Formats: sequence, structure tokens, C-alpha cells
Amino acid sequence: MGASFFSTHYYEFQLLFLSIGCLVALIADRVASQNRQQKDSHEERAEGGLGGAGSGSALAALTRQYLVVYAIVMGADWLQGPYVYSLYRDQYAFPERIVAILFVTGFVSAGLFAPLIGVWADQHGRKRLCLVFCATYTAACLCIMVPFLPVLLVGRVLGGISTSILFSAFESWLISASTSHALPQADLSTIMGRATLLNGLVATGAGVFSNQLVAITGSFATPFVASGILLVLAWAVIRGTWVENYGSGGGAEAATGDPFQLQRLKTAARIVQDDPRLLVLGLTQTCFEGSMYLFVFLWVPSLQESSLMGLLPLGYIFSSFMLSMMLGSILYTFLSASSPDSSLLTHAKLSSAVCAVAALALAVSVTQRDERARFWAFCVFEACVGMYYPVQGMLRGALVADAHRATLSSLFRVPLNVFVVVSLLTGVSSARSAVLTASSLMLAFSSIMTGAVIVARVEAPSNPPRE
Repeated sequence: MGASFFSTHYYEFQLLFLSIGCLVALIADRVASQNRQQKDSHEERAEGGLGGAGSGSALAALTRQYLVVYAIVMGADWLQGPYVYSLYRDQYAFPERIVAILFVTGFVSAGLFAPLIGVWADQHGRKRLCLVFCATYTAACLCIMVPFLPVLLVGRVLGGISTSILFSAFESWLISASTSHALPQADLSTIMGRATLLNGLVATGAGVFSNQLVAITGSFATPFVASGILLVLAWAVIRGTWVENYGSGGGAEAATGDPFQLQRLKTAARIVQDDPRLLVLGLTQTCFEGSMYLFVFLWVPSLQESSLMGLLPLGYIFSSFMLSMMLGSILYTFLSASSPDSSLLTHAKLSSAVCAVAALALAVSVTQRDERARFWAFCVFEACVGMYYPVQGMLRGALVADAHRATLSSLFRVPLNVFVVVSLLTGVSSARSAVLTASSLMLAFSSIMTGAVIVARVEAPSNPPRE
């Protein structure tokens, strides 16, 4: 009886187990953080330093400004996460090929608009583009409520535009704001680590909340309504608390004769071409984030394919993935704080390791037919996601000049979206194992290239890092 009960409620028990693990890790991280702060305070007093209070105040203010907004917008994004596929496939009863086309439309939109969004963010303001994100993503939520294919396609276009803004303008605003406050790289690393941790916490709550919303209303569309409400709140908070910042030539000096900023795009492309480290940075973004987006499409049918438990509790499984992501972010905070290496070298090594472990996790999910083995392989992959975002953000902060940061971040998304679109068009349902295998191989290649190019160049005395 007990074994049967455990089997029936397997995912609920795994969620509880991961929750306890996260709580223990958070307490340990908190204690370690307090010890580090006390040590730094003692060292400052021993050296007669007087600037710690002002720096700490600036760090606290920027952390609060960014994380409040980040929690709201990521909560809005994650509310939709568990049920995009199920809404299209199960509630609206579209064939899987049509569902793939809807996903492809979003990625094509993101790929086409990504370079322009980066340029517009640098030229016309990162805060302004973040406000645009709130408007376009709210419109996308409204479109997805209408089970009519042309309207859903419009919603996917708006969703693609919104995704490009979310993963370029927000981070660019933070890095530029930290520079304006004269914060050291260690403080920026702390903010990014906390953001990823908060992201996992918000996503976990969003998964449980969306699961309850669907259970109460009987509709997979309800989480999208809640998402739209959060986006309106995010718009108000950004408008009221953020200060605008720009790239070079932005603001009042923004050029008006070239609305598509083709010259600026050519300059950004030439910068990437001339620096092999930036090429590898773009390769990593393509491989990792491409695999991550394909995972969003594949994890539900992959678990359903091997499931012996009937209808899967998708919200609880999603929350388990998010707790795994939190554990990854906590591990990142610990490793980055305890490493004696330079910031760039540390994060380059972490990037290579994260891609290698993610490749192994996807390989296990392909070779193992057991549902539980796949679930835990996916949890390991999500832990790698939790480490990836702060690692990649810090590498971009160290290697990419602020003048072109949003432009280059968006430019990197073009091959990423091409990779995802090509993979989806192969017919994901029939080629699920092939797509995951290809993602695993791409991640392994990215890991090798990061070690061979970025790590090797930073370690070589004749090739000092460009800080």
C-alpha cells in the first residue's frame, strides 16, 4: 500500500525532496555569505577603508531595483511555461505539426527582430525597450486566449519580439547601471547570482500556482490571464523606479536617418568577427539556449512517452525543474565566491563545465527509457540552466563593451533562433531522440571550444583578458 502510494504521488515526493534540499542549500549559502561579509568588513577596517558603506548602499539599491522587476517579469513568463504545449495540443486540439509551426513562428520572429531590438535598446534606451516588452507580451497573452490560428500566430510573433527584449535589454540595463554606480565585478556577479536564484524561486511558485489555476478552472488558458496582470504591474514598477541608460550615441544623440541602424549592426558584426572569444560566446549561447528552448517543447512528450502513471502533474514537475535551477544558481554563487582565479577565468571554466554536464544530462535522457531516470536527467539539465545564466551574463559583462552590449546580445540570438527553427521543422515528435542527441553533441562541442579559446587565451601570459 505504501509503495503504491509513493508511486502514485512520485512527483509530489520529488518536489518535497528538492524543496528540502533547496532550503538547506539556501541556509548554508546565507551563512557563507554573512561570513564573507564579516571577513570583508574586517579587512576594510584593517586597511583603513572608508568607502564600504557607500558601495554597500549602492549595491543594495540597485539589487532591489532590478530584482523586484526581474521577479515580476520572470513570474509572468514562467506562469505560461508548463501549459503552452498543452494549451495548443490538448485544449485547442491542434495537430502536433501545427503546434510546431506555432513554436517556429515565435522563434522566427525572435530571430528576425533580435538584431533590431538590440540596436533600438542601445540607441533609444534599455528602460524604454523593457516597457515595450511589458506591452507586447501582454498583447501576446491576449492573443493566445483566442483559439483561432491567425490570431495565435500574431501572438507568437509578439511573443518572439518580447523574448528577444527579455533576454537582452534587461541584462544590458543592469550591467550599465552597475557601471554607473561604479560597482565592482564581484557585486555584479552577486546580483546576477541572486537574480537566477530568485528566478528559480519565482518559477517554482509559478508552476504550483499555474497548476492550481488549471485545476480550479479546468482551462489551460487561465495562467496566461494571470501572466498579463503581472506584466501590467511590471510596466508600472519599471516606469516608476528605473533610470534610463543607453549605448554609445544613444539618447538625444540617437541617429534618425537610419531607423534600422544597419551601420551599427555591421560594426557589431565586425567586432564579433575580430575577436574569437566573442565568436565562442555566441556559439555557447546558440548551443545552450537553443537546447533549452527545444527542451521546453520536448520535456512534456518525452516524459509522457515513458510514463506509467497516467496523467502527469505538469505543474509539480515544472516546479521540480525550477527548484533544480535554484540549486544550480546556489552552486554558482558558492563556486564564484570561493574561486581564487580572476573573474573572467573562473566564469570561462564554469561555462565549459556547465555545457559539458548539460550535454551528459541530455545524453542520459535519450539513452534511458525509464521515466524516473529521464526526470532526474532533466533536473540535472535545469541545474545547469541555473548556473548558465549568471555565468554567461558575467562573461558578456567582461568581454562585451557597454556601447554595443544590447546589440551584440541580440545579434547572438540570430543563429540561436535559426538552430531552434531548423530543429523544430525536422518534425520534433518523430525525431525527438535525434533532436536531443544533436543538442547534446552541440553542447559538448561548445564546452570544448570554450576551453580551447576563452580559457586558453585568458591563461596565456601573452594574451591577457580584455577587461
